[in-house]
Amino acid sequence: MEKNEYLDLYQEMVIIRRVEERAAELYQQGKIGGFLHLYIGQEAVCAGIASVRRPEDRIITAYRDHGWAISSGIDPKIVMAELLGKVDGCSKGKGGSMHMADTEKNFWGGHAIVGAHIPIAAGLALGDVYQGNEDAMTICMFGDGATNIGFFHEALNLSKVWNLPVLWVCENNQYGMGTSVERASAVSEIRQKAEGYGMRNERIDGMDIMEVRKDVSRVMETMREEGGPYFLEIMAYRYRGHSMGDPERYREKEEVKKWQDEDPIGIFRKYLLEEEIATEAELDEQDDEAERIVEEAVAFAEASPDPEDEALFEDIYTEPRPIEYRGYEMAHESEGE
Repeated sequence: MEKNEYLDLYQEMVIIRRVEERAAELYQQGKIGGFLHLYIGQEAVCAGIASVRRPEDRIITAYRDHGWAISSGIDPKIVMAELLGKVDGCSKGKGGSMHMADTEKNFWGGHAIVGAHIPIAAGLALGDVYQGNEDAMTICMFGDGATNIGFFHEALNLSKVWNLPVLWVCENNQYGMGTSVERASAVSEIRQKAEGYGMRNERIDGMDIMEVRKDVSRVMETMREEGGPYFLEIMAYRYRGHSMGDPERYREKEEVKKWQDEDPIGIFRKYLLEEEIATEAELDEQDDEAERIVEEAVAFAEASPDPEDEALFEDIYTEPRPIEYRGYEMAHESEGE
């Protein structure tokens, strides 16, 4: 990596952190509706994985998706506009916090139902196989709680049976809502669930972005060379509650403090300084620039118009397309024929 790449990666992590902090403030001001799930503390995972994927690799995740949207290349202005339900948002203000997407950037959402996007990931990978996209893979993120859902097991099984190019990524942030992994899962080491399907698997550190980059790069290289799915359990921690309405009575302050001492942004900053890649002044400059970008994003979002009432009836159905059955292309018939 070149110096500017390190600095860009650092700035990206700070932008994600600042977007989430400002989103929390805007939510408390009543400017963001619905639910709001913050990614604070897990920035090394999305920034690290997105930095080593190829443009043709698809990313699909659950409802804690703002960071993934930014790491996938969506402008923070567009992300913030979507959070505020404005027409300039990536989903025209209709998706909000949990349903961000931009398929042109191969970011396939943002899904609110726990585990429901996991079989969609298997379908995306099956589509790549069917269409001969040999180098593409689908990267599917989900939390530890989703691994207790039936969708998870069905999709993992078929991905192994059909040898699909899916990188399954469990972001184990220790809790499914307010329930710890130990209380909800028969095995607390989530990667062991993949062993039941004969799938390659491992557990890695998700608080150090350089470790994330190294391990995920190695796994992706293995997948491209050998084919088939791979399961990664990435150990992370969310510093805020499950959502903004979470009173967080299920964990001790000492536990949170312990993980905050391993802040992924702080770890990366320390690495850049110790390796003499950047100076304190240069990193402070990145912090200031990130702050400016996020404040501009907030101003842009607040100035963006609300959707018109008629928009409720738009973007409901896809455009018709020719259907091909066993090699015979059948055009859609016009009305009356």
